[in-house]
Amino acid sequence: MSWQEYVDNNLVGAGFKDAALIGHDGGIWATSKGLGLQGTEGKNIADNFTKQTFPANGIVVGGKKYMALKSDERSAYGKLGAGGIICVKTKSAFIIGVFDDKLQPGAAANTAEKLADYLIEQGY
Repeated sequence: MSWQEYVDNNLVGAGFKDAALIGHDGGIWATSKGLGLQGTEGKNIADNFTKQTFPANGIVVGGKKYMALKSDERSAYGKLGAGGIICVKTKSAFIIGVFDDKLQPGAAANTAEKLADYLIEQGY
């Protein structure tokens, strides 16, 4: 399965409004059309995981700043309006999922975390 298929089928197909897979260097592996990672946003996500600075910096994707609700060495969850964002770290990538009010936060977290578990089991 290609990286784009993971984004299209496992994330957007599961109800995320937008999604992406990026490398630990911030480089884009695959993205949905509407996500629009800008400039150094991917690199900043990677840096925030390394430095654990999401609470202070928020999570910025597509020019939108999400208030960080929870973050640890594996996951970061944020909120903006009625929707939110989930970022999950695997061995070599970050899963980014943006959701709106049509997807419940718990379901969004479960989907992203399970995909991360699968990718980790596959060596990614």
